[in-house]
Amino acid sequence: MKNKLVKKLTACALAAALVTGLAACGAKEDGNNSGDAGRISAEDVVEDNKASGDDAAANAEDTGTTRTEYPLTITSYGPDGEEYTATYEKAPEKVVAVYQGCVETLLALGLEDRIIATAGLDNEVPDDQKAAFSKTDYLDEFTPSKETVTMLEPDMIFSWVSLFDADTLGAPEEWAEKGTNVYINTNTAVKEDSLENEYTDILNMGKIFDVQDRAEEIVNNMKDTIADVKEKTAEQEDKPTVMVVESMNDSFTNYGASSVAGDMVTQLGGILANEDASSVGKEDIVAADPDVFFVVYMPYTGDDPETVKQENLDMILKDDAFASLSAVKNGRVVPIMLSEMYASATRTQDGIETIAQGLYPDIELETE
Repeated sequence: MKNKLVKKLTACALAAALVTGLAACGAKEDGNNSGDAGRISAEDVVEDNKASGDDAAANAEDTGTTRTEYPLTITSYGPDGEEYTATYEKAPEKVVAVYQGCVETLLALGLEDRIIATAGLDNEVPDDQKAAFSKTDYLDEFTPSKETVTMLEPDMIFSWVSLFDADTLGAPEEWAEKGTNVYINTNTAVKEDSLENEYTDILNMGKIFDVQDRAEEIVNNMKDTIADVKEKTAEQEDKPTVMVVESMNDSFTNYGASSVAGDMVTQLGGILANEDASSVGKEDIVAADPDVFFVVYMPYTGDDPETVKQENLDMILKDDAFASLSAVKNGRVVPIMLSEMYASATRTQDGIETIAQGLYPDIELETE
């Protein structure tokens, strides 16, 4: 499932880049601002992180914030899924960030002044990150070539595992030999995705750049939302059965227990149907008859988000084969963006909220 998703995202986005020119990313509204109000203001983040070293140290003593001690060794995962380590002698100052979640994580942490180049956006960044993003150099290449990145002389590259193969940037170890550390989004490299992996990536960025308080705040907001939902639904005996699927022409990708979406469902108290299946057919969906049916969609740059969303919903709502589904009859077919639940980084908060509202439409979420 992982390889198909990475190839699908890259292929679609490359096509969009050829047609619309992703260097001018930001021409249309994203259309999915459900979690924007809960995100940290880019201006606030930048202001907070501009404190002098002495002031920051004093603040750390007052608040108990953990400060990074360099050299710092971080364990990550390579293209083969095996662990590898990278040592940071200091916070990176020349970072190349490629793909949505990697770019947005650094922006959410107020690190735009340390980014020398960005690339690979499928959508606009959130409104509260646009001012910070405008300070970065967005590359013409959706997937930057080894030549382009080499000329930039970065001291760190933050991206997905698909960027590091023989046809793209090569192995992380090759960059380490040049003095460039590589950090790969964990859920793009391992076989079993999880919320914990997304948390770890954000927290590791906090450690690498010595902004641990900000990283912890982002992750704690996610955990607090889950805890809030669990508390409010603790006495609910009948937990909803759930499927999360994405149309793949003749079949559907099923996001089961080994996916971030599946982990969200389970942690929020839902019960996954076909939890071990990576793909399902129409007959499998009808047989499972879930209480709640999440439909995955993904608008790319140049797409109208509402149109893409409705087209994907209609694949379920207007198909006679699914007319008998409880979710269809009860109006519980819910859209969710792929970027909210695959390599979702800071958009993980949006995904948690989308899943929670789909499972329990009557509860009021407490988000910051």
